[in-house]
Amino acid sequence: MPLASKPDLPLEIGHVLVIDIVGYSKRLITEQSRLLETLKNIVRETAAVRAAPEEGLIRLPTGDGMALVFRGNVEQPAECALEIAAALRQQPDLPLRMGIHSGPINPLLDVNERANVAGAGIDVAQRVMDCGDAGHILLSKRAADDLAPYPRWNPHLHDLGEIEVKHGALVHLVNLFTAEAGNPATPSSITKKRAPLVAPAARRPNWLTWVIAVLIIWSLGGVIWWFGFRPHRITLQPIVAPSVPALPEKSIAVLPFENLSEEKANAFFADGVQDEILTNLAKIADLKVISRSSVMQYRSGSARNLRE
Repeated sequence: MPLASKPDLPLEIGHVLVIDIVGYSKRLITEQSRLLETLKNIVRETAAVRAAPEEGLIRLPTGDGMALVFRGNVEQPAECALEIAAALRQQPDLPLRMGIHSGPINPLLDVNERANVAGAGIDVAQRVMDCGDAGHILLSKRAADDLAPYPRWNPHLHDLGEIEVKHGALVHLVNLFTAEAGNPATPSSITKKRAPLVAPAARRPNWLTWVIAVLIIWSLGGVIWWFGFRPHRITLQPIVAPSVPALPEKSIAVLPFENLSEEKANAFFADGVQDEILTNLAKIADLKVISRSSVMQYRSGSARNLRE
């Protein structure tokens, strides 16, 4: 069924390479100019740029770098990025990060009547590049899927998964690197965003265990000091009837510890702590320690919630 009306703008897919000088804003103005000029010379000498026809490549300044919009195929920005990365080995003071995406573009003219371009393809390429560190060549999954079927590219594409970027948008990233070019390390933006998803769950059991252990050790130390190291007092033994057995002056019972956490494994930990306390108290010669089996009747029958 034909469309009701003709679109205002022709649909065109551009293959975008966005290049950014890392730490550009922190440089002196004279150094910024020098680095931009060096970058322009490197880009100008790449085979992909030299081979592209004038109407097949649009160069856009971005303030701290540039964007190259190829109208041919997705191999052009990928080849250009690898050539630039290889040339950077001779320019250690020029740290770059690059992003590649294939998406819709809108050709237009700027205020000087020169060819320009806008559109979602450039915006996504910028977001992809923003996720990288110095040396990274990051691709959107859309661009990587177009390269993956070819043996020349497939071994050098490494999936990084999805990451949330500005305004809550999700971008699926792929890292492009070879033995001579690119950065094989995982971008710091990914490690920082994924770490909080795992850390809280890992910290809670350790925090609870340490609190319980500190309280138990503190209590055990107080009990041992009270019965083992305080000055002995002379007391008069009362006269009792022969039928009633006399209890030792010093006796102690260690009641069962109750597991108030949601982790069932902590119940075994609590029983082990009780046994450890009983064992240490039994070493005191003049102290009678009530056996563990005698105090088990005082264990709480129903489970309680610590938060309540």
